[in-house]
Amino acid sequence: MVAAFQTALRLIYPPRCLTCEAHVEEDFGLCGSCWRDTPFITGLACDLCGVPLTGEAEDAPVICDDCLQVARPWSKGRAALVYRDLGRRLVLSLKHGDRLDIARTAAQWMAKAAEGMMTRDMLIVPIPLHWTRMLKRRFNQSAVLAQALARETGLEYCPDFLLRHTRTPSLNGFGFDARFRAIDGSMIPNPRQVHLGQDRPILLIDDVMTAGATLSTATQAAFAAGARDVCVLVLARVTKDA
Repeated sequence: MVAAFQTALRLIYPPRCLTCEAHVEEDFGLCGSCWRDTPFITGLACDLCGVPLTGEAEDAPVICDDCLQVARPWSKGRAALVYRDLGRRLVLSLKHGDRLDIARTAAQWMAKAAEGMMTRDMLIVPIPLHWTRMLKRRFNQSAVLAQALARETGLEYCPDFLLRHTRTPSLNGFGFDARFRAIDGSMIPNPRQVHLGQDRPILLIDDVMTAGATLSTATQAAFAAGARDVCVLVLARVTKDA
């Protein structure tokens, strides 16, 4: 009965591409054209921030120039997409277009990007929003991605492990150093949830990484909560040529 109902629904409402509305075989998928145009990060990438690098994959970790110049407090980082073209459109549709359906597929891409980095005892933690921004936006896109990733991987998830106790300005247009100054110290562990992070690895989730200032502040807060290790995972990574 249920199978027949689902078949009828597919006939009436066939699955459509996440970006162009073309018919696809599976729900929450991309058509062939959009798949080819989506800037997935494959091959060699920085072990700390996930930015794609030229060259062949190596056995030893490879670090990009930015991560060699700026100390990263986390141990490993990955990204699923480059923040340009369809990658940028997907992020903005999730963040500002109320396209929460994108999170399910995005979580699958992120899980694949994080293969080899995740461990079974990891706690998935999203980058928090200040409460005033939450009122305006109505949801935290990082928390939506984190929850979808938890469902995809079976890892434990805590949406409010970190709190943003200081409202910071939008970082759009800020230079590298200015981003770090603007957001420094803006996050703290949630006293009610801090016990969940004691002596265990934490996987921080965000939608986009630019300079890494937000993730750095969150990492410091996670270590203040007693985390044994911190890794970061984002849907999209901004690159210098994007």
